[in-house]
Amino acid sequence: MEVLVLGGGYAGVTVARHLEWSLPGEVDLTVVDPAARHLVQHELHRLVRDPYRVDDVTVPFSSLFSRARFVRGRVTELDEAAGVATLADGAERRFDLAAVCLGARTAYYDLPGVEVHSTPLKSVDDAMAIRERFLELLDRGEGRVVVGGAGLSGIQVAGELSALAADHGVGDAVEVVLLEQADAVAPGFPAHFSASVHETLDEEGVDVRTGLTVTGATDAVVELEGGSLAYDQLVWTGGIRGPAPFGDERPLVPATLRRGERTFVVGDAARVVDRDGELLPATAQAAVAAAGVAARNIDRLVRHARRGGVFEPRLETVSFEPRGWIVTVGDRTVAQVGPLVFRDAAALALKTAVGAGYLTSVGAVRQAAGLVEDEVGVVTRPGRRSRPRRR
Repeated sequence: MEVLVLGGGYAGVTVARHLEWSLPGEVDLTVVDPAARHLVQHELHRLVRDPYRVDDVTVPFSSLFSRARFVRGRVTELDEAAGVATLADGAERRFDLAAVCLGARTAYYDLPGVEVHSTPLKSVDDAMAIRERFLELLDRGEGRVVVGGAGLSGIQVAGELSALAADHGVGDAVEVVLLEQADAVAPGFPAHFSASVHETLDEEGVDVRTGLTVTGATDAVVELEGGSLAYDQLVWTGGIRGPAPFGDERPLVPATLRRGERTFVVGDAARVVDRDGELLPATAQAAVAAAGVAARNIDRLVRHARRGGVFEPRLETVSFEPRGWIVTVGDRTVAQVGPLVFRDAAALALKTAVGAGYLTSVGAVRQAAGLVEDEVGVVTRPGRRSRPRRR
């Protein structure tokens, strides 16, 4: 019997590690991902300012799995009914059951010119490209970078760029502008959290502009409803779309995570409805929670198939209660737990504990130790100055 885990993000790694110890020994378990290393996505923005941290925000798949076989490849087609995943090189991987954890891609909403002229933040290469272009502006001593989309990724990359400018002592000469269509940054998150994030962005010198709808872009101008904004660099974090095997869509799946007879879809690749009828947010903690449910359901189906029988077992359903929200703005951190919002030292301690906890849970102990060491260094780093607040 063959079980595949397609994708090695938060959901895929969590599913695979659960199945490694729960599946019967004679069941084959394979993980497929186009990269050689698992990316700790919520730390990716750090590479914009600190490129030496690549080994701290990526973990070799070879060190994560003890039983699962790892195959490097990009899934381009998925025949869920037949149980066949086709890779970019034409190879086919057959499966009896699969966890589809292919993640999401950046959404451009068919806005003319935006995809061509912008850089997303989905990979190490993206982070390095954003950094290199911004360094050119810093060397020139003037310019404007526009970040489209003030979700958590947009907030964090804008914060890193502003901090990088401050580190280079350019003052207000290089602008960092954060655009958001909604009336607040971090839309969809609690109002107190959003307000605290906005205040922190202001204090760090990010020019936040909300209530603006992007309609397109040229190589020099972001086009807006009712106006335009010139730029020297454009970063786009404006939303997500599904993976290519799903036709760029994020299918709606029920609380069992089961999409078909053979497949479960987990993480940002799908819109998951929990047992209370609510959509799970596209966050790491939601993906990890759902992954545990998917793994247990796959294990139940495997054991049922081995025993035989007429009626399938009752499948578990996902329920998600967020533990809180955390976002970084340069060297600043904002967190909310329950009704309370924390900033700076208290928030950073919480962020470090959560990040180290995740890395430890997947066996990346060295990276967990490196994260703690680095975050403690943020608190004690000498000579760090915020950028002057824009007026």
